Amino acid sequence: LSGPGSAHEAAGRDLLMEHGFAPRLARFAATHASWDSPDVTIEELLVSTADKVWKDKRVPDLEDRLVQALATATGREPWEEYLALDDLLTRLGADAAHRLAFQAAFPVNQ
Repeated sequence: LSGPGSAHEAAGRDLLMEHGFAPRLARFAATHASWDSPDVTIEELLVSTADKVWKDKRVPDLEDRLVQALATATGREPWEEYLALDDLLTRLGADAAHRLAFQAAFPVNQ
C-alpha cells in the first residue's frame, strides 16, 4: 500500500472488504484514480477530488467534470458550482502540509 504505482487501489479495496466494508463502498478505493472514464459517477468524482485536495493538488480537468456533474444535479449554473467548489477546495487544501507531515510521522514498515 505504500509503494509507487496504482497497485494500492485494488489492494485498498480488498483490504476494506476483508474488514467488513460493503463492496459498494470499498470500490471507491479502487476507482478513485479513474475519474476520466466515460461512465464515472458523481460520487467517484467527489472521492477523486477529495483524494487530490487532501494533498492540496488541484486537477483542472477533474474539477471541470465535477462542476458539470454538480450543475446537472443541482440545476445551478456551472459558474455558481465552480465558485462554491473552488472556495471549498482552497480551504481544504490549506491544511495539507500539516496532514502530510502527520502522516509521514508514521511510516509504513514492510
